[in-house]
Amino acid sequence: MTIHWCGTGLSAIPGLRKLIEEGNDVVVWNRTAAKAQEAVGDIAKDIRAFDMDAITAATAKGDIVVSMLPGDWHVPLAEMCLSKGANFVSSSYIAPEMRALDEAFRKAGLTSVNEVGLDPGIDHLMAHNLVADYRASDAYDVGNDITFISYCGGIPKHPNPFRYKFSWSPLGVLKALRSPSKSIKNYTELNVSRPWDAISSYDAPLPLPETFEVYPNRDSLPFMADYHFEENWRVKEFVRGTLRLNGWKDAWADVFTEIETLTGPEGDARLKEMSDGFWNDNAYDEGEPDRVVMCVGLKAEKDGAPVYNKTYVMDASGDARGTAMARLVSIPVSLAVKAVANHQIGAGVHPAPHDPKLVEEWLSEVDKLAQHLQIVDHLA
Repeated sequence: MTIHWCGTGLSAIPGLRKLIEEGNDVVVWNRTAAKAQEAVGDIAKDIRAFDMDAITAATAKGDIVVSMLPGDWHVPLAEMCLSKGANFVSSSYIAPEMRALDEAFRKAGLTSVNEVGLDPGIDHLMAHNLVADYRASDAYDVGNDITFISYCGGIPKHPNPFRYKFSWSPLGVLKALRSPSKSIKNYTELNVSRPWDAISSYDAPLPLPETFEVYPNRDSLPFMADYHFEENWRVKEFVRGTLRLNGWKDAWADVFTEIETLTGPEGDARLKEMSDGFWNDNAYDEGEPDRVVMCVGLKAEKDGAPVYNKTYVMDASGDARGTAMARLVSIPVSLAVKAVANHQIGAGVHPAPHDPKLVEEWLSEVDKLAQHLQIVDHLA
């Protein structure tokens, strides 16, 4: 079995190096082979220039193809895997086109595992663990009112006036700011066209309590089913969102105002221009530590009083091992690759696993990657 790892961007390296160092047969593919050589040339035995025809010819039955490339490549690579009898792994959200391949993967006895990075990925594991813990607790009651929050953000460890720094092209961040979101607030679906219209304050239960600005992103609602919420549960709040340093909304006010006016090709060109400017002014310096904060919480209330209230809180920062973001995105991907190789995840298209054994194993690995990881029991 060969692992074909596609993409050697900044967030890919620790997981890729881990698989190579563990003695796996890994072919490293990157659109610019020289960049891959810079990243892993000291340990990789086989580095090739990424090309769809080339990787198709090189992929054999039983192989695993990992896509750390831009999202447009995931579905074509997954379809190629189906044609060659190979499995697929990616850290990205499951697009509708990927989900549509579920039956084909099942019929072929092949696996496509997605959403196994940081967010999505580690957040799913925490959510699965909390929901299972709540269901097994004495507090469980179908009549309880449920509040679920999941916030994650990559932020500078040493805050700057812009309240944010970029570790790769800012274009993705800018485009995300134009995306609507769906969540639940006060038992009602909350639809927001722009993130800055729903920014609120969140007190993270870190060892030294800290307040952040948070906002919902994407569509949170489908994740209720993935997290095994029952249809008859009384859901007071359910939100998956982004976490930013306090002061971010004010620092970005002019950015929000301009993004609101941008449309069409001219708007896209201006976004690219803004992205280049932000990269020039607010990129991480060489060796500058980043920081990742993630909080995933589940609270159940009965007659207005909390009967269950626990929060996973993770705080990680860049160190001698590299950036926190790179570790927390790519190491879980490497764990997913090994789980697929060991037939621990069934056929079909899947997000991060529910299996309690895998959840526990992966979270114990995450504990080694972060400077702080704990479950806070607010009722203890």
